[in-house]
Amino acid sequence: MTSATVSPHKMTRKEAKQKGYRYSEKNPWGSPLVYFFALILVAVCILPVLYIIIGGFRSNSQITTSPSGMPNPWEITNYISVLQAPTFWVEMGNSLIVSIFVMLGTVALGLMVSFVIARYPFKLNGAMYTLFSAGLMFPITVAITPLYLLLRNLGLINSLPGLILPEIAFALPQTIIILVPFLKAIPNELEEAAALDGCSRLGFFWRMVIPLAMPGVATTGILAFVNSWNNYMLPLFMLNDDSKFTLPLGVQMFSSQYAVDTAKVLAFTSMSMIPAILCFSIFQKQIVGGLTGAVKG
Repeated sequence: MTSATVSPHKMTRKEAKQKGYRYSEKNPWGSPLVYFFALILVAVCILPVLYIIIGGFRSNSQITTSPSGMPNPWEITNYISVLQAPTFWVEMGNSLIVSIFVMLGTVALGLMVSFVIARYPFKLNGAMYTLFSAGLMFPITVAITPLYLLLRNLGLINSLPGLILPEIAFALPQTIIILVPFLKAIPNELEEAAALDGCSRLGFFWRMVIPLAMPGVATTGILAFVNSWNNYMLPLFMLNDDSKFTLPLGVQMFSSQYAVDTAKVLAFTSMSMIPAILCFSIFQKQIVGGLTGAVKG
């Protein structure tokens, strides 16, 4: 057995020796070097976000005089003007509509496909799973031209359904890769017992599979929602009407319109980021738990 250092707060010296672990009393919290690099990584991820949010509370003169300074005094007029702008709420509504439908469609289709791959043995089972896995390596930029031509022929250009359908398609590979291990981990004995009780496969899917796979469902749903919320490439190519813009595209247009007003641009960018940040902050345990379960499966 590979030895590892454990904390005395987790097990006694005797228990650690019996299980083949090294017992450490000097560093019960682990190596300080690990925490040092972790703090650096956290700072690299968080500081740009904090700079944008705090920058929205500054004036343009403050940003010009001291680009990295704190607001003095704090200005809330930038955020008030953004919240009072009708275009912001239109773009917010469009983003919510697209993200919610993408999340629901991705989870529904992903669950059904994953159930077939995980629970139905057939010859092309492995090939189908490999095909969806290969979808993760297919960048959207390669497909943007044929996708545009296809949606144009279907009459979906410059419409929200023209965003929702492709985003569901590109979110399915990640969803299936996460959900298949969850569904495979459900014991066959449970399905056999349900069949003996007169439960059909469809009934087993609704009554047993979905509740048992909820960590994976929550993870894939949140990831699909956030990825759709932050999607910029598809709206850029598919939308040309201001009333159909989503927030990522609206941020770019707002930045071009108010290129001189840096503080207002930072405030608009902050407001567009807040829903995604809140979603990740609230459901981070579900995301980590779902990914952990997928790896274990």
